[in-house]
Amino acid sequence: MDVRRRTRRIGRPATRTTLTWVAVVIVALVVVDVVLVALALGRTGAEHSRPAGPIPTYSSAPVPSRTPGSKPTSTPAANPGATPTANAGAQTATSGASGRRLLSAVDATEAWRASSGRCGGDAPVLERSTDAGATWKAVHLGSDVRSLIAIRASSSSLSIVAGIGDGCETTTRTSTDDAASWTAGAAGAAGAGLADGGVVLSTGTVPAPCADPVQAFQGQHTSVVVCGDALDWRSGTDAWVRVPITGVRSLGVDGNAYTIARVGAVGCDGVDIATMPATGVTASSTVTSIGCWSAAATDGPVTINRAGQAVWAWAGDVVHVSGDGGKSW
Repeated sequence: MDVRRRTRRIGRPATRTTLTWVAVVIVALVVVDVVLVALALGRTGAEHSRPAGPIPTYSSAPVPSRTPGSKPTSTPAANPGATPTANAGAQTATSGASGRRLLSAVDATEAWRASSGRCGGDAPVLERSTDAGATWKAVHLGSDVRSLIAIRASSSSLSIVAGIGDGCETTTRTSTDDAASWTAGAAGAAGAGLADGGVVLSTGTVPAPCADPVQAFQGQHTSVVVCGDALDWRSGTDAWVRVPITGVRSLGVDGNAYTIARVGAVGCDGVDIATMPATGVTASSTVTSIGCWSAAATDGPVTINRAGQAVWAWAGDVVHVSGDGGKSW
């Protein structure tokens, strides 16, 4: 017998058997894969029939956008010991500080107000509103400011006359960045005000024309002081002219006319808004009522200011704005 031929015959059946088992294993693996895929598809279909879950929210602040090419900026971490700006116990211009009330309007939505404070007493408080008086935010005056004598605001700047330092020296300062910083201001930039020494004008301090002045104003050519039941007016450095007006508390200016706030007027249980000419004033000049803020408190200071047709009025704890020159409130 040929040994080589016998070896080949014995080897052939072994090879066919091996191939058969390999095929069986492959078929089994394919079957298992098909079953697993079917199960996965069935689970996915069930998920689609469930209601959608809530969209996740995040407590971190959004990353601010930046100009291409600029360096990224990091967001500072919150200081757990910081005091919120709107602190329930914080001193405001409405309460907690003594002195006169000051008000200066920029337009129908923006204005500044202040309690004047007093040298050797309560510190002044200066606040700004950009939502027609609905909310107010206090700003930093500087540690050397002892009192506020006058404020005057515009769309580009804010000027103040303040008592500075231990000697309470009358000083004018101006800010062009919403009171974030201050520089020396020009005389008269903040208008006129009242100090212990008298009426502070752009040309210096002059004696008050009455014993208990309430408010002072200086225009380009004229000056006026509110004296409770009268207005004292003068042109340039001429003598003061007294105009009797019962219950006058404050005034604003609109070109050649004064807008006046008074209490106790006939037909108005609140604050009566009236007008009178601001030029050629005589002792017999009269006022004309145009509106009544009937809800205003009248048992304390009343302060008004005007910017165009927007008349701002501050009485008690409330600041209100009339958009038609004081006719309606």
